[in-house]
Amino acid sequence: MERGGEQGATRYRAFISYNHRDALIGRRLHRRLERYTLPGRLIGRLTGRGTVPRRIAPIFRDREELAAAHDLTAEVRAALAASAALIVVCSPNAAASPWVAREVELFRALHPDRPILAALFDGEPDAAFPPPLREAGDPLAADFRRGGDGERLAFLKLVAGVVGVGLDEIVQRDAQRRYRAVMAVTAAALTAVLAMGLLTAFALRASAEAGRQQEQSESLVDFMQTDLRETLRGEERLAVLAKVSRRALQYYEQQDVERLPPSSRRRYARVLHAIGEDDESRGHLDRAITRFKAADRVTGALLAADPDNPDNILNQAQSEYWLGYADYRRDRFESARARFTRYRDLAQALTRRAPGNAGYLRELAYAEGSLCTAVLSPPVDSGAALRHCASALAAMETAARGLKDDPRIGSDLINRHAWMADAYDAAGDPRRALDERLEQERQLEALIATQPSDAGRKADWVALQRALASLLVKSGDEAAALERLRKARVAAEKLSEFDPEDARVVRMLDGINKSVAYLETPPAQRRRK
Repeated sequence: MERGGEQGATRYRAFISYNHRDALIGRRLHRRLERYTLPGRLIGRLTGRGTVPRRIAPIFRDREELAAAHDLTAEVRAALAASAALIVVCSPNAAASPWVAREVELFRALHPDRPILAALFDGEPDAAFPPPLREAGDPLAADFRRGGDGERLAFLKLVAGVVGVGLDEIVQRDAQRRYRAVMAVTAAALTAVLAMGLLTAFALRASAEAGRQQEQSESLVDFMQTDLRETLRGEERLAVLAKVSRRALQYYEQQDVERLPPSSRRRYARVLHAIGEDDESRGHLDRAITRFKAADRVTGALLAADPDNPDNILNQAQSEYWLGYADYRRDRFESARARFTRYRDLAQALTRRAPGNAGYLRELAYAEGSLCTAVLSPPVDSGAALRHCASALAAMETAARGLKDDPRIGSDLINRHAWMADAYDAAGDPRRALDERLEQERQLEALIATQPSDAGRKADWVALQRALASLLVKSGDEAAALERLRKARVAAEKLSEFDPEDARVVRMLDGINKSVAYLETPPAQRRRK
């Protein structure tokens, strides 16, 4: 097996192995691990697996990172050889997968002393662990199942296993860090809650002021679920919002919701949408669906009672979107398309009532874009994708004329051109797909010119060059594709120098190097898959 040449310095902190039916779990786990920042008091500590890093990156996630590889088996082997640990997403799908079993066997053969970590998401261990794991005895397992370790503890088990620190210590340090951050960030929110309580008390004492005080109290709830949500970012965001959301729900649970005025019930529905979104972000999709269905009952009743009220139409549109998104997440694409169609119909109703309202036009663009995404899922309907993506782009371009000062509109337009390119590509028209990507490039470069220090935009440009190169290869212009990839490599190397631990840039640079090496090889010498 020529192991001596493959066991050099590690490139990846871990390799995530999973069955393609568990791809969503693999993607979410990959993203969460690479975004996690180790507690400060652990960083730099020397363990049996080296120095504890600030972040666990890069991590190799099988298959999708190999789109440019010409020899999948060789690339998987190389990635396993260059990984410090193996994480296996365990489920009945994984247990039945010969591919996952082979990856476990190969990793163990290459690295007998490196850790293999089982992330149990579905099924009992005997039915979820691939045979090589069962044969070797009980591996270190993180139980993500309901009734198992719990989402947070299971995740920290994986972190501890990868970096080589004790679980108790990382749990304690993580809890201390989270507590300090939550206390600092939520000071304003707790002040708002106190103010809300005082306003409620005043309302009880002065019946003549009750309506006004209730409106002020609920405005604070709105603040906590909108402005505060947009302010908070990073790992602590969900922890903070969990406290805020519980307080908001407690407020409404103390009311007779059916007797509340329409404005209050609309706010209640927005709270349910927000909490559902947070649950989905944590991986609790079933819980999120319960919230979205509860919101749908509220928004549906409001719309039935007053079908011409634009606020009622907009809120029901959000219910349709979130329920459609939940169906999409569960691969129920037909149901998702039906929900997204109702979302689009409601957005159209808004634009008919106020044709010049740029916000409603943007909502219509989002709705058509959701349909575009849904019909590009199995079974793919490329004709419908072209229609929906074109409608989304047209609506967003019209909305943009009224939203010139909105900082998000540039990204919205760029995103629409990207999906338009995907639709043309799915329809077998790489030349038009290339035109859309070139327009996307023009708009992105214009944004970068106004924000030259934005590393995220520059990383987007690098990713776009890879997409353009792929289309150029399909169009038969490998020379132009190679030129773009070389420029992208230079840009990615500069980004990597700025932040060597940026996992996205590391992965892109690795993919670019493979693609360049492939295109620089004479066609006759290229190995076929």
